[in-house]
Amino acid sequence: MRSTPEHLPEHLRATVGLRVDLIDTPALVVDLDAMERNIQRMAEFAHKHQVRWRPHAKMHKSAEIALQLEKAGARGHCVQKVSEAEALAAGGVADLYISNEVLGGAKLLRAARLAAQLAARGGRLAIAVDSEEGITRLSEAMRVAGSDAGIDVFVEIDVGQGRCGVPPGPAALALAQAVAAQPRLHFAGLQAYHGSAQHLRGAAERRAAIAHAVQAAADTRALIEAAGLPVPLVTGSGTGTLVHEAASGVYGELQAGSFLFMDADYAANEREGAQPAFEHALFVKTQVISARPTHVVCDAGHKSHAVDSGMPLVWGLPPERALRYANGGDEHGVLHAAGPKARLPALGRMLWLVPGHCDPTVNLHDYLIGVRGGLAHGVVERIIRVDARGAVT
Repeated sequence: MRSTPEHLPEHLRATVGLRVDLIDTPALVVDLDAMERNIQRMAEFAHKHQVRWRPHAKMHKSAEIALQLEKAGARGHCVQKVSEAEALAAGGVADLYISNEVLGGAKLLRAARLAAQLAARGGRLAIAVDSEEGITRLSEAMRVAGSDAGIDVFVEIDVGQGRCGVPPGPAALALAQAVAAQPRLHFAGLQAYHGSAQHLRGAAERRAAIAHAVQAAADTRALIEAAGLPVPLVTGSGTGTLVHEAASGVYGELQAGSFLFMDADYAANEREGAQPAFEHALFVKTQVISARPTHVVCDAGHKSHAVDSGMPLVWGLPPERALRYANGGDEHGVLHAAGPKARLPALGRMLWLVPGHCDPTVNLHDYLIGVRGGLAHGVVERIIRVDARGAVT
């Protein structure tokens, strides 16, 4: 669902049709051409490997983008929060998976009601569990909501992340059987995501980590099926490791999401030869607002981009003008010449930053400015609403 002009603030309505150099700063900008090339490459990769792809919408948080991904072949979307699912459902998305544990009674009741609403629209809601307590509470919420359609439930196993999930093996079998025993819960398979492997810099390190995850998922699936309970799907993976899960013969669905925008942290990984050549598509436009002989200051501080995965890259400059970004606080970035011969930009110069981490960067903005024709000579084509901004419950 596109953000129509009448629903936009005046300053954003006036932005549509402008050249990129006239976009006010700081602003979060999407290179639509690069994003669409990333989508096409992901769709072709999934088709080649005969796996489904369910991209993680916690990254872009936009119903409009989610629907665009579906048109390209995505099989629904992952989210991490009930409120994210609600926001995307309100924007027309009908196939959602909360790939996270939910224990709060109020949140579970909202999830149960959303499951019924999506089912009435021909859609579905799924959720992850890793405890018998979570299963019991979810079942009770479904009963209270009066939802006869039920909800799909994935048992999460810890395949190396060291975060949520039960150990692979008997503990997962016990939970799968507990899910199957509840009349309104449908055992849908295993959630097996190795998050920390996504950011291992070496390709060999990532390959080894996912080999362990694949074996753990395969052994757990075999154990559950030997007990007479089918395992319809093993789902997981991310942008950093998708080549391995796709080739495993165990994972049937990929949850990669960051491929869409490709932040600076992912760009620091050694690339696998079989991985699609995803491009940077998300940028913070900023302007030099203060200059000194030793450095310049731009107007994009960490209220404009997240710094949990490191500082942003200054993008698109020739070597003789390369810059290094340093944290200047909430409103400012301090830019230094990256080499002894590099020259600092002039006061008023517009610059492009590649955020260190795209997910929390998007969560800092109400809208994305979509540019067609590139960052040098493009124009603003559309404004994309961040529907699930601040959706943390």
